[in-house]
Amino acid sequence: MKTDPPFLPVDHHVNSTISDVERDIGVAKETLRVWERRYDFPQPLRDPHGERVYPLDQVRKLRLVKRLLDLGFRPGKVIQLGAEQLRAMAEQAAVGKGPRSAPHPALEPYLDLCKAHEMEALRRKLSQALLVMGLKSFVTDLAAPLTDLVGEAWASGQMAVFEEHLYTESLTMVLRSAIFSVPQSNANHGAPRILLTTLPQERHGLGLLMAEALCVVDGAHCISLGVQTPLLDIVEAARAQRIDVVALSFSAAMNPRQAMVGLAELRARLPKAVQLWAGGECVALKRRTPAFVQVLELAGISQAIAAWRARAAQADDATLRLG
Repeated sequence: MKTDPPFLPVDHHVNSTISDVERDIGVAKETLRVWERRYDFPQPLRDPHGERVYPLDQVRKLRLVKRLLDLGFRPGKVIQLGAEQLRAMAEQAAVGKGPRSAPHPALEPYLDLCKAHEMEALRRKLSQALLVMGLKSFVTDLAAPLTDLVGEAWASGQMAVFEEHLYTESLTMVLRSAIFSVPQSNANHGAPRILLTTLPQERHGLGLLMAEALCVVDGAHCISLGVQTPLLDIVEAARAQRIDVVALSFSAAMNPRQAMVGLAELRARLPKAVQLWAGGECVALKRRTPAFVQVLELAGISQAIAAWRARAAQADDATLRLG
């Protein structure tokens, strides 16, 4: 008969709470408890208050498990495997998906600077690439694939959490500066008016920032609320700012069920004329999504804005004919 996890001294600088794991990896607390009973993994310790805490090696393995689940594997097939086996399976599965288009420029020097904690040099190199490539190509050909590479390194344990945070902060600084340097269209001509944010459970904002950069380049009028905005506040902001499109970003860590429930509730509360766009790495967006949500890749944002403008022009023409 299975016993409760042992009460042991806990180093809070090394161990993660169950809430930490749910938030950072995207596996629900209920799921972690089910795996613990059914598969005998994870095997958390207990803190002085009797709460579950997860050692770093278990957290790293959970990242690999989550990555394989996102690739279509079943929990029972992967949870009891070792970390090295999981890493090899993830790499093999990634190769099986086919080669990615070659990024420009090469990504490894950026990753090396991050791992060496040379953040000033990393920001300088990113800024130089931005000047050469232009904002649109910088996002699609460098920032997006580099962020994927950093995420893979983090998921496989090759990059520490703080190193991933350093990278995120560096790229955020470069992107924000670039966005501010693009003249915003005025309210009358900068259509569509796009509100960018994330649901309350989503604290990752890098994808959101990249989407904002691409929208700004295409002349949309962007209003960003940042991350973790309550649903009612999103609705209120959309009404007050006369928003045409609400765009949400979802990371791989976002719980799929929460993502779908949040999108459905938001759609029900928003005015019918407001479109709902979503993008990111959440598994829920890669499955069959409801018709009321338009799921976009970064590269598809420009086309989506053009399509919105075409429909708006047709509606204006129809109104003039009726008038």
